[in-house]
Amino acid sequence: MTPRDDLRCVLFDLDGTLADTAPDLGGALNRLLEEEGLSPLPLEVTRPVTSQGVRGLLRVGLGLEPTDATYHERAQRVLAHYAAAICENTRLFDGIDAVLEALEAAGIKWGIVTNKHARFTDPLVAALGLDVRAACVVSGDSAPHPKPHPAPLLLACDKAGVPAEASVYIGDDLRDIQAGRAAGMRTIAAAWGYLGHGSPVEEWGADLIAENPAAILGALSCKHVQ
Repeated sequence: MTPRDDLRCVLFDLDGTLADTAPDLGGALNRLLEEEGLSPLPLEVTRPVTSQGVRGLLRVGLGLEPTDATYHERAQRVLAHYAAAICENTRLFDGIDAVLEALEAAGIKWGIVTNKHARFTDPLVAALGLDVRAACVVSGDSAPHPKPHPAPLLLACDKAGVPAEASVYIGDDLRDIQAGRAAGMRTIAAAWGYLGHGSPVEEWGADLIAENPAAILGALSCKHVQ
């Protein structure tokens, strides 16, 4: 990705990009499994499906799909467990805070665009201390359509007061790159994230694949960010 001097905003996905939420999401599933007399699953089993949310967790935990009769009730129980312990073991990925500090020092706005619903996004972002720093926070139910539709990203730009073409979106899922491209933004695939299952990250069409957060600053290097 060619560095440009017109960069005004960097938008991040939340789960698997800014924050490692896998331990708490996996923990919510395990509390459900324990209630049902089943053994908990190790993090290495639940982590790869974290970007798929409750659907992915219930698939690996109980073999359930959204069409199954008991899916909704169990999904609500997992979500209740998650809400009760939303930031017990969640942390920013190593190197992310340095990226945010560099953007702030350069006067470049940054924000969060996630498919996580606001009732989970807002308390988590606050617990991580990001609510007072982000120029905008857009959740999965903030716009008429979630990612991969561009609507959430365009809403974020509107909230931040920046044009989409002067923004970059960073995420760890194919839908993030699709949304960013549809919004007219440059895109970076966060290869340190969950990536999920499906097509290889090299096939997503991102402008850049960043192996770690530090690589973001190199990709965005211009007279504003060093």
